[in-house]
Amino acid sequence: MEILKNKIDFTVLVSVKMANPNGDPLDGNRPRTNMDGYGEISDVCIKRKIRNRLMDMGYNIFVQSDDKRADEYKSLSDRASNELPKFGKKDEAQYAKAACEKWIDVRSFGQVFAFKSDNVSVGVRGPVSIHQGVSISEVEVNSMQITKSVNSEPSDKKSSDTMGMKHMVRFGLYKINGSINVQLAEKTGFSEADAEAIKECLRTLFVNDTSSARPDGSMEVIKVYWWKHNCAIGQYSSAKVHRLVEVNKREGVEIPVSVADYDIKLNSLPELLCEEFEGI
Repeated sequence: MEILKNKIDFTVLVSVKMANPNGDPLDGNRPRTNMDGYGEISDVCIKRKIRNRLMDMGYNIFVQSDDKRADEYKSLSDRASNELPKFGKKDEAQYAKAACEKWIDVRSFGQVFAFKSDNVSVGVRGPVSIHQGVSISEVEVNSMQITKSVNSEPSDKKSSDTMGMKHMVRFGLYKINGSINVQLAEKTGFSEADAEAIKECLRTLFVNDTSSARPDGSMEVIKVYWWKHNCAIGQYSSAKVHRLVEVNKREGVEIPVSVADYDIKLNSLPELLCEEFEGI
């Protein structure tokens, strides 16, 4: 496979309607928000969705979630010990190379291999970096108490109806930025084909991602902006490129309730082309 030779930047706009895009375990699993009331989606959450999509596309994934595990291994150490050749303490480079060749998420996002069962401690830096998603405007979080109508355990008496709380964002438009670094791609073997796979994952980010917190249709990829520079280090900084996508509330809109309440504008920089496409 041809190794990536040109730096890539990307921006994804995601809408959320009556769903919990990323619950905060430190706040009763309420949707993540910052101190100013803007919604957040962690980079770890986004990478998990990309990994799941890559698995759907037939790629080998090292960090698999328990509910989508495609092999018999119940831990990362078991997967590494059984799927990689045995190396000595002086063979860290060969270990990292084998892991990158085996798993696309390792050569994309990197990974730390430090398990008691192995003789090596290896860290891999991946070329694909993803920022946390942040909403364009403050989000309103709605909560409801949910109940159950049957007993969980055998009993002659009806148990309490209270089951818990369910939280959701009424509506939010989130912006996710990311980049792919050529120098790190050369070290992990990240290829042009891998970049295309990441692009497809971003376009289809919420396929097979349905849950009680995220019903079908509640999460949608609105736009993906994909800039491929004409050199390895990039014609412009990632910060300048990501600022090319401007999203502002339309005049007269106080509380946005749909994407139509925003003006979305794509600016440009000289000699930097952008591929723009909608999500599935």
